[in-house]
Amino acid sequence: MDDLAAMGIALEEAQAAYREGEVPVGAVIVSRLGVLARGHNLVEATGDPTAHAEALVIREAVRAARDGRVGRQVLADATLFVTMEPCPMCAGAIVLARVSRVVFGCDDPRAGAVRSLYTLLSDARLNHQCRVTGGVQAEAGAALLTRFFEERRVRPG
Repeated sequence: MDDLAAMGIALEEAQAAYREGEVPVGAVIVSRLGVLARGHNLVEATGDPTAHAEALVIREAVRAARDGRVGRQVLADATLFVTMEPCPMCAGAIVLARVSRVVFGCDDPRAGAVRSLYTLLSDARLNHQCRVTGGVQAEAGAALLTRFFEERRVRPG
């Protein structure tokens, strides 16, 4: 599956999050086995501040791909696609899961931990680094986020 097709799945998930009143971020993990997991933010629905799209799909992908290898090694050949640059929490999960590659859409200038504020995924001081491609379908993800937050500012309460 190419980067645009996989990011298309992540954008579908972001749109689902938008419809559910969640911050519209979607993610998908793909490996040689195909799509291992797809999902979107569920912070509001679960009341769990760690229910970011990236964390949720990492958990699900590890369950789906477990094949006798140690859990963290399961994602060693996987690519995580996410519509917005991961935050520090998610970047930490990506490193711990040893995801091979991350492809993200728009930058997150307030909390981005891949290139905007921090460069955790390429930090040689950590025990794992991953290849990163940014800016894939960035405009689509950014537009959805902008619309979401503009609507929230307009609504009273």
